[in-house]
Amino acid sequence: MAPVTPALLSVVVPLFNEEDNVVLLTQKIHESLEGYAYQIIYVDDFSRDATKKVVKDMKDGKVHLIELKKNYGQSLALAAGIDYAEGEYIITMDGDLQNDPSDIPEMLSFAVEGEYDLITGIRQKRKDSLVKKIPSKIANFLVRRVTKLNIKDNGCALKVFTRDIAKDLNLYGEMHRFITLLAYLEGAQIKQVPVKHHARHAGTSKYGLERVFKVVADMMLLLFIRKYFQRPIHLFGIFGFLLILLGLVINLYLLIVKWGFGEDIGTRPLLMFGMMFILAGIQLFTIGIVMELLIRTYYESQKKRPYRIKKVNIGGQYT
Repeated sequence: MAPVTPALLSVVVPLFNEEDNVVLLTQKIHESLEGYAYQIIYVDDFSRDATKKVVKDMKDGKVHLIELKKNYGQSLALAAGIDYAEGEYIITMDGDLQNDPSDIPEMLSFAVEGEYDLITGIRQKRKDSLVKKIPSKIANFLVRRVTKLNIKDNGCALKVFTRDIAKDLNLYGEMHRFITLLAYLEGAQIKQVPVKHHARHAGTSKYGLERVFKVVADMMLLLFIRKYFQRPIHLFGIFGFLLILLGLVINLYLLIVKWGFGEDIGTRPLLMFGMMFILAGIQLFTIGIVMELLIRTYYESQKKRPYRIKKVNIGGQYT
């Protein structure tokens, strides 16, 4: 049986100051996807160089340029491109030519088989500095340790999604680092495929060691969302109850000491700790109730996207 050819592919690429890379990247995508119906969606994240002009000057009918009103970061740039995408399968990759578009057809073949919802790359012989490798190793280690998802390379931007999984990702903040984990939490069946990796063709990297702290912070947030987003009272309420219980036990002990043995407890630090535990527990319980109400409001309110599009350009012409 001949392999099924998708009706349309959408290649989503966030761009930020990639004027020297985007033409060659476009050529490589065209060469790699010859014979497929596809659209290339470039999302310009408020570049400060001539990236937008270079894209528009190509006047390529397959190229859609989304111009964001300000710099939102890679996660929201990806979200804007995925929301706009019309393809049956959605492909994401970086705009610095470190990902190789020639890997897409093989990855796509696994998705088309219907067994997998997300095909993610594992970068072979990674051509990056330690400044980029260290945060990536930390993120991969944390994901493996605190989840059941054994992904070797969460940081590889080259991925192939089925349309429904991609549209349900709800990216925000800087969650693009954990996009595979987000898809997993949505029920995606995931396959890892070795892919090529190249040194940056031109321009400079946008990453530094500060990513280590962002990785840890985002992981903590993601774990909270995974376990308690729909039931925050289960987290704050349990801790609140335990603190209140501990405070009551301490105060009961002091009450016995006071009335049973006639000892003075007014100057004991333990009395202060007992009251603090009770007050802290009440506060945590209250926070849990307030967050529960906020979550209900979140689900019941109208959906509003966290980014704003300035213009959309197709083939050099604004729509």
